[in-house]
Amino acid sequence: MKTYTMTVFEKDGTNLVDETFEAKDDKEAKEIGTKLLSEKGYSEYTHRCVAPEGHLVLFHR
Repeated sequence: MKTYTMTVFEKDGTNLVDETFEAKDDKEAKEIGTKLLSEKGYSEYTHRCVAPEGHLVLFHR
């Protein structure tokens, strides 16, 4: 399992969410990240999900 980081921001740059979660691969991380955003109501906020290697799995601006 790999540890991914999900970050959500307000338009003014305020950090709303900074959470880590585990997933077996990027595909599963994208699914978990999308679900997390939806559950918390942050789907339309600026967000990113970063893999442990540093690449983006999810991004919305």
